[in-house]
Amino acid sequence: MPESPSSRTGEHSSQERLLAAAKRLFSSRGYENTSTAMIAREALTSESQLVKHFGGKEGLLEAVFDDGWYRLAEQFAALDAIPNNRQKLTSMLDLFLRAFEADPLLKELMLFESRRMRKSGSDVMLTRGYQSFLVRIDSILQDMAKRGELKPGLSPVAVRAALVGMMEGMLREQLLYQRHQSAEALDSEVIRKVFRQVFQVFLT
Repeated sequence: MPESPSSRTGEHSSQERLLAAAKRLFSSRGYENTSTAMIAREALTSESQLVKHFGGKEGLLEAVFDDGWYRLAEQFAALDAIPNNRQKLTSMLDLFLRAFEADPLLKELMLFESRRMRKSGSDVMLTRGYQSFLVRIDSILQDMAKRGELKPGLSPVAVRAALVGMMEGMLREQLLYQRHQSAEALDSEVIRKVFRQVFQVFLT
């Protein structure tokens, strides 16, 4: 599990202010339109402190994501006690949705900035926290495949990609409605219902 930025001692004050300022500015202005000078000014610190803690703007964005995933991972640990794989996966979804409802800034960043290619290169950011989240889902689906709970011939990785892609798509649509009210609103209960119904398609 990645170390939470908030847990590192001796750097707490300026580091936490930088994380909070970056989350606000990246969410409201977008990553490309936010400079390190803006973030440092918002955090009441210096750009040298930003570089010291995070190496630069991209490192800071990654730290914001990893801090969010770390907080989620703390809650996911409780799911290990659930013996039923189907319930475990749907409970993970519920935790995910509740976390996003509690932290709309993180939700916006994860849905609109985490997969965007940066001007400095062609790579899409896949943080350690996100990768550990995928590993957890893969582990559940692989166990389901071994137990014969998935339909024969289905790849657990393909099922995970379909479920995660569907979930991200619905949450992104929900955010777009909240921004522009130009499409049908999707509330969280509708998202849960669609997820469960589609999930059933993959099961024996």
